[in-house]
Amino acid sequence: MRQDILKRFLTNTDETGRFLMKSRLTGIIYFVEPIYNGKTPEWGDLDPATKKLTGNYGSKYTGAVTRKESLITEENGFVNIGYFKGSPFGAIEQRDREHQKRLGIL
Repeated sequence: MRQDILKRFLTNTDETGRFLMKSRLTGIIYFVEPIYNGKTPEWGDLDPATKKLTGNYGSKYTGAVTRKESLITEENGFVNIGYFKGSPFGAIEQRDREHQKRLGIL
């Protein structure tokens, strides 16, 4: 893993939602990056005089990135990339179990 990619991955995680998860059994570090379709809810401040929404806070702190913004790519050195819906923890646990079987740990 290139250090510049790791630094970018761990920068501004409140906005991107990116995080690392290390397996206690295999030692594998899983990179997790929530992906969204780029549409965020409209929310902001309601102007009492005009009854219009001001500010566009829905585009900030989404806790996810679009596929175009994703750093988890083969070009960045990632292998065995997977996409799934829902919580990443179940998918990580399954991958970890499969890796343990291949290593003969289970």
